[in-house]
Amino acid sequence: MINRRQVLAGTAGIITGAALGGRLSMGEAFAQGAPTFTPEPGASLRLLRWVPFVPAEEEAFLANTKKFTDATGVQVRVDKESWEDVRPKAAVAANVGSGPDMVMSWFDDPQQYPDKLVDVTDLGTSIGAANGGWYPGLESYARRGDRFIALPLCAIGNAVVYRDSHMKAAGFQEFPKDTAGFLELCKALKAKGTPAGFPHGKAVGDGNNYAHWLLWSHGGKMVDESGKVTINSPETLESVKYAMELYKTFIPGTESWQDVNNNRAFLAGQVSLTANGVSVYYAALKDPAMKEIAEDMRSVNLPIGPVGQSVELAQASTISIFKHTKFPEAAKAYLQFLYQPDNMNAWIQGASAYCCQPLKAFENNPVWTANPIHAAYAKASASLRPNGYAGPLGAASAGVMADYVLVDMYAEAVTGQSSPEDAIKNAERRANRYYRV
Repeated sequence: MINRRQVLAGTAGIITGAALGGRLSMGEAFAQGAPTFTPEPGASLRLLRWVPFVPAEEEAFLANTKKFTDATGVQVRVDKESWEDVRPKAAVAANVGSGPDMVMSWFDDPQQYPDKLVDVTDLGTSIGAANGGWYPGLESYARRGDRFIALPLCAIGNAVVYRDSHMKAAGFQEFPKDTAGFLELCKALKAKGTPAGFPHGKAVGDGNNYAHWLLWSHGGKMVDESGKVTINSPETLESVKYAMELYKTFIPGTESWQDVNNNRAFLAGQVSLTANGVSVYYAALKDPAMKEIAEDMRSVNLPIGPVGQSVELAQASTISIFKHTKFPEAAKAYLQFLYQPDNMNAWIQGASAYCCQPLKAFENNPVWTANPIHAAYAKASASLRPNGYAGPLGAASAGVMADYVLVDMYAEAVTGQSSPEDAIKNAERRANRYYRV
């Protein structure tokens, strides 16, 4: 049982430094009424996180971690794994009951092992109330019923990045706003020898983002509101046929792309258009040899399909505490520290528009207006649609995503492994293994 204490300090109503070992300054104190946590004697922590694509994001995160250690004496070891490896390593730690104390995970991964996670409802409720509330889509990933099993951390915006001069050379003065025009642009780019490329491989971020956009933009969905599998629909079939036409315009090999491949292809000049986080822009900006690419690069939200509205997934990350930790009080203190306004704003700014804030109070961070290329990423947290749409999030939605059911459906069809109809039936069969309504 975790021992929580409410500590108020004076008429200013802020938490005293004693709440974290007497070493916090007044400027770093917590909000009035927030639960506070005293780290256990001799506590140390280990966090598993994804490898950063923007170095300054990691630098800001580690700076906040160091501030926490300086304030409390609690050492925090931060381990990094590739995007694809975080999910299985976290699942093993949860099920074996040993390993990292905390994890920065993807989408609804915490829903796969909710009983292995520390209840952080006290933190989720107090942090949300103090900072304008959580964005609903992000919050849904972190909640299990009326409990927080994780804290929403960020949405990593996904936008089309393209070479402006190549688009114009292909005969387009403006970027198409709908899927029909987008297909025509991709055809024209291929004809000019400057093709597009989107991942059909098992890419945690970019592959899932692309596949869900294909489905949702055409009005398809994996399940209905009750959780009944509805992937086998006319709308899904139209989305698959559209994907097949787009694939014809791509650079060869996208069926094996993971999250690093589209970045590399764009920066190497092999493709002129893809979808990615803002990290690809900063990778070009820091390399003098890529100055021309950086100056020619533009970003825009994905085109609107027959459904008539913008519907995008956006890479979502949460942070949670495993029950096997020996230091739950220290872990909660650490998370609470990361979400203090000064610390959260510094991290968002350091991420240079790569990580979109989880709380509405931080949406006016100056990073969003610092560069025009950031604009397409500014609303990622507010506009994202959870991957389990239109059903409830839980073990089934998490399992379907972790098994790449939707990503594989498109890959099978576009590469000719299966007919469109058979690819959809296969996805339906696989999804029904998880959804048992």
